[in-house]
Amino acid sequence: MSGLALVAKARGAEVAGSDSAMSATTERLVASGIAVTIGHAAENVPEGFEIVASSAIASDNPELEGRLVLQRATLLAQLIGESPSIVVAGAHGKTTTASMIAFCLDRLGDDPTFMIGGGVPQLGTNARAGRGWTVAEGDESDGSLLALSPTIAVITNIDHDHHTTFASRSEVSALFDRWLSDGASGAKIVRGDDVDAAEVVDLSVPGDHNRVNAACAIAALVHAGFEQRAIEQVLPDFTGVARRLEAHGEVGGVLLYDDYAHHPTEVTATLRAARSLTAAGRVIAVFQPHLFSRTEHLACEFGAALALADAVCVVGIYAARERPRQGVSAKLVVDAISDRRQGVRIGFAPQLADAAPIVSSWLRPGDVLLTLGAGDVNTLIPLVARELA
Repeated sequence: MSGLALVAKARGAEVAGSDSAMSATTERLVASGIAVTIGHAAENVPEGFEIVASSAIASDNPELEGRLVLQRATLLAQLIGESPSIVVAGAHGKTTTASMIAFCLDRLGDDPTFMIGGGVPQLGTNARAGRGWTVAEGDESDGSLLALSPTIAVITNIDHDHHTTFASRSEVSALFDRWLSDGASGAKIVRGDDVDAAEVVDLSVPGDHNRVNAACAIAALVHAGFEQRAIEQVLPDFTGVARRLEAHGEVGGVLLYDDYAHHPTEVTATLRAARSLTAAGRVIAVFQPHLFSRTEHLACEFGAALALADAVCVVGIYAARERPRQGVSAKLVVDAISDRRQGVRIGFAPQLADAAPIVSSWLRPGDVLLTLGAGDVNTLIPLVARELA
């Protein structure tokens, strides 16, 4: 939403919005001249404004009740329709792949427009309005991907997630097929299953999954008319996206990292990549499950993924937009780790802050501490750093 707001403002729209609390994101919007109100109330909506809301906002929000509300993708479709565009979709790797594409376009002198779901430190922001290609992510979670008609369509991979929307992997696959046959029917297509990750140049970001992401980015840029040799010269300089195996320094010989991984496939890929960050130390993970529905359906798979770490502390579920479900708690994940791998050290902290002293007592020089989850688990890192100091 912040990316849409920034680009719409840059293209001449009058933009205002609201959020539940101030953050670095809202501060950036205010600095760009966008009026932001903290707290939600009907009177926050200026007269005559169109309302755009993400699918994460409940329908009974007082700013939405009784008003015509546009899907986020409706505005995104308008913005990407103003220039040649690349839309990156898929279950995993959307943000990193889109960021790689935007970074390369910027370094190759294209002056891109981009709206990305995570901050890109080397570009200074998650969104910018330029005069070249437009790069954006397509969201399958609510089906709004179908509204987008890009010049180039990228599908990084297909996996079963968003269990309140899709009953099976086949339903997810059917949505992507429908997108390619309808909204993206005239687009050039890049599929993660078809690219050759083994041919990717050396990268600054670790992990086999990032080689696939990079291969998708290269293929999309070649479709956009850029020479592969030129792309391969700039892509190795890309150092990553906020909250994607993001480094947070070293304290007492312990390396601190954070990652947005919130699906077993992502957790597995990130833990394997984390192994390359230390020669002989251990990987200690703190995992915060995201959504009651995802935890209920994937607890066993999370257990198998997290068992790849040397020690794991699981914290309470980050509910986000969902209400609690009877019998569903983070303890399901704890039990699944125990069932999967005997002997792995496991901790449980119902409250996030309680995890800091637990994992700090485990850590020793040479270890990697990795926080995992799409909630606020990253706020644990400064607490652990203080404990270690």
